[in-house]
Amino acid sequence: MTISRRSLLVSPLVVAPALLAERNDALLFIGAYTSAKNKGITVARFDKSTGAIAEMSTAAETLNPTFLELHPNGKWLYAVNEVSNFGGKKEGSVDAYSIDRASGKLTLLNQVSSKGAGPCHVSVDRSGRMVMIANYGSGSVASYKILADGQLSEAVSFFQHEGKGPMAGRQAGPHAHSINATPDNRYAVACDLGTDEIRIYKLDPGKGSMEKHKVANAAPGSGPRHFAWHPKKMFGYAVNELNSTVTVFLYAPDGQLEEIQSVSTLPEGYKNENWPAEVRVHPTGKFLYASNRGEDSIAVFAIDAATGKLAAVDRTLTQGATPRNFYIESTGRWLLAANQKTDNIIVFAIDQKTGKLQNTGKGIIVGQPVCLRILG
Repeated sequence: MTISRRSLLVSPLVVAPALLAERNDALLFIGAYTSAKNKGITVARFDKSTGAIAEMSTAAETLNPTFLELHPNGKWLYAVNEVSNFGGKKEGSVDAYSIDRASGKLTLLNQVSSKGAGPCHVSVDRSGRMVMIANYGSGSVASYKILADGQLSEAVSFFQHEGKGPMAGRQAGPHAHSINATPDNRYAVACDLGTDEIRIYKLDPGKGSMEKHKVANAAPGSGPRHFAWHPKKMFGYAVNELNSTVTVFLYAPDGQLEEIQSVSTLPEGYKNENWPAEVRVHPTGKFLYASNRGEDSIAVFAIDAATGKLAAVDRTLTQGATPRNFYIESTGRWLLAANQKTDNIIVFAIDQKTGKLQNTGKGIIVGQPVCLRILG
């Protein structure tokens, strides 16, 4: 299907400040690659009752804040700067910010080294006591203690991954792509696209530390990228960038991941290049979504409540190119897709019975959006 790029542009909405108090209002934070089109982290107002986005502005000026995460207390935001030179070393950085809930502006609390090149993912453990990051460029992970004022300690733990995969162009070495705490917060799972592994680390949130625990092997050449947990059951889902699949795992209390299914994110017979990017589970636990960069779509799956297995439901074009990231608002009514190469964010309504997506015609233009987070 051919999409007109001209039709993809959605004009920013303008809402008078006096009207904001009358709406079901939230803050939308947007991470991006910096360029002439943006200066760092962007903030906008998101109306949870209508799906409208308004009042876009710069929240913080910083270089390549390509992945963001909110603290559970809603007071702090953490961002990785996807660079390969920090303090004269081949490292990136991690920023800690305080959030002004009224304006959405961010105030830098401190900035620390990511201990590796090209950091691409940041997460906060479920207790809100530690931050974990993944360095894609150098293939490593690190953890930090969150201090009482929201600042980050220097890295408490650091692990350099080793190995490679069968796809020479993309898997010549390790490429850690994400790290997320398990539902019980005892462990973290780190997807490594370069080595076809999901490395499992034991957490000590009080110290902000990690230690090696287990390794779950993914299919050779699959390239595990991001990971999502079911909100109610012990099921985990890895989206694999290099073979366009989602793998379903059963999580055990000892930190073991048991693979139970792998399904394609693409239609049968699809021949063009494609690289899935993000995976998320609906707050009800009924549906799973994965983004396709290539087909430029969101794949929709129904989740079997008993087994966690997936059944394809639909795929929806994101009305843009390269949907690197998307976010499901906490009520489960809206999915916002960030199209990196067409500089637009589109709002989709989620059918609560089927999980299917409907384009609302609402959205904004913003330079190279690659990560979305909603507060409120």
